[in-house]
Amino acid sequence: MDLGIRGKRALVCASSKGLGRGCAEALAEAGVDLVMNARGAEALEATAAGIRAKSGVDVVAVAGDITTEAGRAAVLAHGPFDILVTNAGGPPPGMWSDWSRDDFIKALDANMLTPIALMQAVLPGMMAQGWGRVVNITSVSVKAPVSVLGLSNSARTGLTGFVAGTARQVAGKGVTINNLLPGIHATDRAVALDQGVVKARGISMEEAFAERAATIPAGRYGTPEEFGAACAFLCSRHAGFIVGQNILLDGGATNTTF
Repeated sequence: MDLGIRGKRALVCASSKGLGRGCAEALAEAGVDLVMNARGAEALEATAAGIRAKSGVDVVAVAGDITTEAGRAAVLAHGPFDILVTNAGGPPPGMWSDWSRDDFIKALDANMLTPIALMQAVLPGMMAQGWGRVVNITSVSVKAPVSVLGLSNSARTGLTGFVAGTARQVAGKGVTINNLLPGIHATDRAVALDQGVVKARGISMEEAFAERAATIPAGRYGTPEEFGAACAFLCSRHAGFIVGQNILLDGGATNTTF
């Protein structure tokens, strides 16, 4: 399928690896020029070079912390953008008694306030040109809160509320905003969560993986490639009537009809 976005320009955050990288690769395959961001310069440059070589699109790599004003200014200087994919690493797991106010502020900065700031920066330009796509990578936890991910539950649910109203305010200008809600995918985040289970229960990584996979009707972890394909479709010309939605990509793990 021709996604109809060849020649568009996208900012993809936290895209040196994992789900962000999957999104960047899928957009590049569709002919989209990229501005990629991540904290680690070496991994980011390697990923950007691989995408340039494979797809032939223009790729600018901007290393920096997207959760800071300086980090955002550095990437936004390479705009304007037709497409924005927001993404940032999730906060650490724990119990309700573990977290201080500073922990919550840090989670809100990374997983709510940063994507909001990026949207506020790019939406005016998208609206002026009459076309734009925003995809926020959030979490399955906004549909079904995960008890040990209270920081993530809180911050990402706040972002979801912001998007619900904003998406409907900008849709008439040809701009769509939607959220992708990943369950467990084969990324470093999944490894970290499995390692937490290993430490807490004294089991092997293989046992932790098998136990978690058994809770997923698809019987496996998702892949960054299939996640990226879903993101690219939401950014396509075919997705203009999908507005303000929270789309689960969790292999059926969330047992809900709504």
